[in-house]
Amino acid sequence: MESLFSDQDLYPSGSGNNFADIILPVPIPRMFTYSIPYSMQSEINLGSRVIVQFGKKKVLTGIIGKVHNKPPQAYQAKPILEVLDDKPSVNPLQIRFWVWMAEYYFCHIGEVMHAALPTGLRLSSESKVQLNPNFDREESKYPLDAREILILDALENQPELSYDDCEKVLSIKSIHPILKSLVKKEAILIFEKVQEKYTPKVETRIRLTPEIAESKNALQEVFEALSGKAKQESILLKYLRDVPIMKLPKANTNGVDKATLLEEGDSESSLKTLIKNGIFESFKVVVNRLAEEEPESEPAVLSTSQQAAFEEIKHQFESKQTVLLHGVTGSGKTEIYIQMIREVLDSGSQVLLLLPEIALTTQIVTRLKKVFGSQMGVYHSKYSDNERVEVWNGVLSGRFSFVVGVRSSIFLPFDSLGLIIVDEEHESSYKQFDPAPRFQARDSAIMLAYFHQARTLLGSATPSFESYFNASQGKFGYVELTHRFGDATMPQFHLADMAADKRKNLLKLDTTRVLREKIQDALAKQEQVLIFQNRRGYSPYIQCEDCGWTGQCVQCDVSLTYHQFSEELRCHYCGYKEKTPSSCPACGSTQLTTMGMGTERIEESLSLLFPEARIGRMDLDTTRNKHGYQRLLDEFGSGNLDILVGTQMITKGLDFGRVTVVGIWDGDRILNFPDFRAGERAYQQITQVAGRAGRREAQGQVILQTRDPETQMYAQVIKGDYFEFFNHEIHDRKKFYYPPFVKLVKITTRHTDFKVAEKAALNLHHGMAEIPVKKIVLGPEKGIIARIKNQYQFESLIKLDRSGNTPVIFKEHLWKITEELKSRPEFRSVRFVVDVDPS
Repeated sequence: MESLFSDQDLYPSGSGNNFADIILPVPIPRMFTYSIPYSMQSEINLGSRVIVQFGKKKVLTGIIGKVHNKPPQAYQAKPILEVLDDKPSVNPLQIRFWVWMAEYYFCHIGEVMHAALPTGLRLSSESKVQLNPNFDREESKYPLDAREILILDALENQPELSYDDCEKVLSIKSIHPILKSLVKKEAILIFEKVQEKYTPKVETRIRLTPEIAESKNALQEVFEALSGKAKQESILLKYLRDVPIMKLPKANTNGVDKATLLEEGDSESSLKTLIKNGIFESFKVVVNRLAEEEPESEPAVLSTSQQAAFEEIKHQFESKQTVLLHGVTGSGKTEIYIQMIREVLDSGSQVLLLLPEIALTTQIVTRLKKVFGSQMGVYHSKYSDNERVEVWNGVLSGRFSFVVGVRSSIFLPFDSLGLIIVDEEHESSYKQFDPAPRFQARDSAIMLAYFHQARTLLGSATPSFESYFNASQGKFGYVELTHRFGDATMPQFHLADMAADKRKNLLKLDTTRVLREKIQDALAKQEQVLIFQNRRGYSPYIQCEDCGWTGQCVQCDVSLTYHQFSEELRCHYCGYKEKTPSSCPACGSTQLTTMGMGTERIEESLSLLFPEARIGRMDLDTTRNKHGYQRLLDEFGSGNLDILVGTQMITKGLDFGRVTVVGIWDGDRILNFPDFRAGERAYQQITQVAGRAGRREAQGQVILQTRDPETQMYAQVIKGDYFEFFNHEIHDRKKFYYPPFVKLVKITTRHTDFKVAEKAALNLHHGMAEIPVKKIVLGPEKGIIARIKNQYQFESLIKLDRSGNTPVIFKEHLWKITEELKSRPEFRSVRFVVDVDPS
């Protein structure tokens, strides 16, 4: 796919340009040229939002991506209808970043724009109805029925009506046939009215009229006039409590929020009387939805090891653009981040701190707010549309020079980034799955930093293989923190053998004796417990209850997925499959079972085992609303919960001093997943959740339940030897051609007809096989979930050689192949979903 435009296009010089290329939120691989009306010449800026007509009826919000003097060859350029911004909402560096993302992640720049802009900055258009000024009822040659006359009568009283308004006029649900008839009779016109979605927050305030505020005698006369009018006098006294007489008239200018003035039950009618009598006046002001906060504390003093790591990071930044900070759980990486942030902000540059989950922001934001106050903005999807627009505008205006956010915050309009910190950089949550762009926020952040000539700090106790490999090869800098902060020690591990407990009749509700005893001890000491159950693995796997055997692919180092309907075990990477065995191939037992137990069932089991315990659950179901995370974390942090059951949300960076026991419900479920990254993910998740235990004086206890305690990876986790684990796994990655040694591209072919999807996937496979680059093409295989939303799925996996221009050449050919296939009538409605660097 060719680049949409060059750097020179992004920074045009000169004036008098008559055309603009507009980025539109449509899945088409180019921008669209519109003419610039003469009256708008002075308003046109790169990155400004404009309204344009797209097609015959659509009205869209676009972003000016380029201005020039070349009219389009294939069509007549339509004029830009309106410029929405006095100052651009998007800067040239952002557009450059969008272009890179569209090209690298094989999507359209319009899709990137749609993902980047907050919903509140996009416009909504609504069809409106108005009278045709050329229509005369008396002279019309068309007869009108009663319902049409009612609509025309309503339009005589109002200049325009929405479809909903028309339906209310006639008290019917379907207004379209009537409006269509009126259009045909040339009685009405239908047009699109475009409105901003973002609405500023407006607050009604109350103040004394200037004549009274500026004269003590006038105020005294007011009190005398209100003698005996208790309700009105109460409001005046309350106002003077908040705005003392000694500070009049200066403090009177800002007045008092109306809601605050009436919050103690005073009568609004009394206030209206005071306003009517000229004592008070009401006025409106636009206020921030995001509260202003002053810093409360200075950053903590770094320990000797933290200070050494801090200095080493700065030293590494002198020669490396990206540095990996590998610090064990509880080593105090956040305090190092704070020192780095302070230095960069003091130099006048901006800082972005990326976190993998909204759950993390709730706790870390509280810590950071105390140090940075209102200088810091927070950006994530639980914010309302209006709140996100205010953060966006706050970055544009310079109000926020430091932002904490999840992956979408890489799209904010930074213009002078000095540092990007990616905390828990190994997390799969940084990967966007649907819709496009399917980007990896960590990798995209490194590229964004490159555009800004900034530095990137990656932090993790369990680095991703890609980052650790880059550090080992000298591409990234590398700094290590090997000890926990203060007096805290690393937790003690206990491998709880579920199979052995079952044989001895000690397994109760899927809990081992060791786990029950450790939980009971913690509850007796009024300490807290975390229970982790991984929610990943939507397809169950088969395991032998006696020996712990699970089916493994003979060609890939992944578990085989159980397909119930076809009664087979299948590898979704190379296509290997075998019939489901009737007995265990390892020990001959017939006790084969599918595995899986959710957090809700675990919560129920624990409530039966420990009826006196207060138990909470943190998963997608319990944290859907905006404050769901914060409520649970506040309850747990304040000691109102004894046990918290959760998915991977609880594994990331949470710091609770009273947690001494962590239970990992089913370590095998994490490990036995059909993914070449299963071992890496298991090591990361187990180590991370174990790191929540014993972060103060008392040593933590980690109980890992498994049916196969001899698994080598468990021994490596207990030793805490990441280097040994990495060396063991990386050997297999190299042997079987997986990242970081190759580049992966996954292509999913989707269609509502099974045979059409299969045929399109096979045609795609044959086309890719002919691309003249070094590669391995696997598949197509039926998806792990064969049908989603009535669409059948076939997946192809491509392993590309990383050297030279191979990925670029492959993507250019792939683009042509998919476009050619979609041009065929039989494949016109087939979707090809390309996922670059799938997680």
